[in-house]
Amino acid sequence: MQGRLIADNKVASPAKSASESVEREGSRFGAALASPRGVLLTVPLLVAVVGITLTLVGQHALEQTSLSMARDRFAEQTSSTGHRIAEALGEAEPVLDRLRELARNRASSDGGADLANALRDLITGRPGMAQSYIAYPDGTFQGVYLAPDGVVHFQESRIGPDGGRSRHYRYGATGLALESDEKTEYDPRKRAYYAAALERRQRTWTAPYPFFTTQHTGVTRVEPLFAPGGELHAVVAVDFDASELSSFMARAEHADVHELVFADDGVILAYPDAKERIRTLKRTGHALNYRDVGDPLLEAFFTHLPTAGAELSEGFARFEVGDERMLATVAPIGGATGPGWSVAVLASERSTLQVLKKHRLQSLLIAAGALLAAMVAAWFFARHIVRARRAVAVARAKADEASRKVTELGSYELVECLGKGGMGEVWRARHRLLAREAAIKLIGADLLDGATRIEVNERFKREAQTIASLRSRNTVEIFDYGVTSEGTFFYVMELLDGIDLETMADKYGPQPAARVVQLLVQACNSLAEAHDAGLVHRDIKPANIFVCRAAEEVDVVKILDFGLVLTKNDNLESAALTAAELGHAATIVPEQSGSGSARLTSQGSYLGTPTFIAPEQALGEEIDHRADLYALGCVAWWLLTGRLVFENDEPLAALTAHMTQDPPALRPLVPGPLPEELEQLIGRCLLKQPAQRPASARELGQLLRRIRFDSSEDWTADQGQIWWRERVVVVKEPPLGTMQTVLSNEGAIRLRPWET
Repeated sequence: MQGRLIADNKVASPAKSASESVEREGSRFGAALASPRGVLLTVPLLVAVVGITLTLVGQHALEQTSLSMARDRFAEQTSSTGHRIAEALGEAEPVLDRLRELARNRASSDGGADLANALRDLITGRPGMAQSYIAYPDGTFQGVYLAPDGVVHFQESRIGPDGGRSRHYRYGATGLALESDEKTEYDPRKRAYYAAALERRQRTWTAPYPFFTTQHTGVTRVEPLFAPGGELHAVVAVDFDASELSSFMARAEHADVHELVFADDGVILAYPDAKERIRTLKRTGHALNYRDVGDPLLEAFFTHLPTAGAELSEGFARFEVGDERMLATVAPIGGATGPGWSVAVLASERSTLQVLKKHRLQSLLIAAGALLAAMVAAWFFARHIVRARRAVAVARAKADEASRKVTELGSYELVECLGKGGMGEVWRARHRLLAREAAIKLIGADLLDGATRIEVNERFKREAQTIASLRSRNTVEIFDYGVTSEGTFFYVMELLDGIDLETMADKYGPQPAARVVQLLVQACNSLAEAHDAGLVHRDIKPANIFVCRAAEEVDVVKILDFGLVLTKNDNLESAALTAAELGHAATIVPEQSGSGSARLTSQGSYLGTPTFIAPEQALGEEIDHRADLYALGCVAWWLLTGRLVFENDEPLAALTAHMTQDPPALRPLVPGPLPEELEQLIGRCLLKQPAQRPASARELGQLLRRIRFDSSEDWTADQGQIWWRERVVVVKEPPLGTMQTVLSNEGAIRLRPWET
């Protein structure tokens, strides 16, 4: 009872009195430590104890630190060397591009005088590049090479009835001067680079092999060129001499540090330590292997390499050469597009730790100096501790105030309502701090019941997270997502200046094939990234593909409406309807579009757009990214013809047609020129079986890029500027009500232009 009467009778219990006594003692002790004198005594003492302990422990840690620093240093050296070599190898790409242009308009019978200067300019100033040339199916060879004296020469060889003749020319003041004319056994068609080009039928790297003349190990970047009929026209190639590439390797900082460039099969491409020994080796007819060198270090390294994967994944591997323990770092050269080489730095562990002895005495002196400095600092600290506390309090107050201001400035100001729908609104907004304009999609909590609110919130969140995870320039960019204090769902995205493809074909009719190819390639860029991330859009259609202007650029494509994206972990059965279920569980809801397309919903689940849906998606089967490629084929059809693939007024009839009917002939429906390659590619996209379509959006984009148009049929940047200037006029600050907007229940905001 006494403990309960404190407030009334001012009587405290014995237990509480003891507790208060302890608290008072603790307060006095804390105050003593916090006083200037307490700090002056306590801080130096603590520093002395910690300093001595760290000095003892540090001697052991220093050894590990030295080893770690060596690891980082060698790893950086390895990466730097690999990067320099990769840069040298990367020079092959522009050279091959130029060779391809030269070879496309030449025949094997053409002389080399006009070609020589162009080839010399390509190889000059590109270290490591030993030769660039063009080879023809009849055995003709024309190219330039770097002689041992560092001078570029021109070579031409031809295969005749009496065998091969090879002519070498030097560059003179008045043109080419013949140096030698001799018989040769050289036939480019029998060389490794020629075989690799025919086998892979695309630009590729060869495996390391000995060059015909010098027998130096090297590698070739090669590409075949095919005539319109499909027959081989020529092979263009660039040679890299591996011995020349060793000049890109950094000089070893110690005699026990060795650098090495090698291929996965043990081919030695550069090893400066055995440079003279390699030069005197007999020609073997195969690429230089580490066993040919006879170096114990290389033998030990390659013997240990197959089992060193786990160690190398952490950046460092250890192996032994006799009684010597060695350290190794390895890095690939050139990434996925490189020739498959690796660079390694090998170092003696003993020599690496020699630096440790030099630093031990220094560490002791530094520790003593630090202790003295700490005692002096403690005196200054004690003197100014009160002043510092006051300054901290003031700084905290200012920081809190600044934080509040930043929070207020870091929001969006709603400027103008662009449109309203049954589920919410679209607003043009401006960031208060950055003055950046954006589009904001809002769904009010008062418009939804409990179950619908949860579903819409999940779809909103899913769409925002999906778009935010993608980085393609051709995917609409999202800035923010959240829920206001009033329960309104929103996300902020870029405000687009342009027109969707549905409106484009409706208003301006079918588009030229060259322009359609450019638009489809950009759409493939967006879908390729999404597919790589395991996402399937499931609602690709003209209304969800926006073409806009960005600064001075035109025809920039943006993919919209990721609200129905399918991930790897989704349950497909819960998000799709079978054909038999359409009459019972589905409701067909017309969409606000000019094509009469419709959406199917089932108890909150979304199927897609019947006029642009893949057969397997319509049947409710498990789908993958190839469903998007089918829909993209339908989009191409729409842009080229201004019509749907299957013209049906009833959505159910359109859905059935996609599942059961073959598309009509495309060419009679296209008003302008239509390349055969484009017609066939669209036909592949519209095949009923996914396995018969292009394998990926990336492959589809590559095939589209290969389509060539005559100059009279091509779509240039100037034509694009004229088209936008004459047909679409967008003002910076539109008056209210002059901008058409579409608010999709599940998708992104689509802003159509205000036009004249």
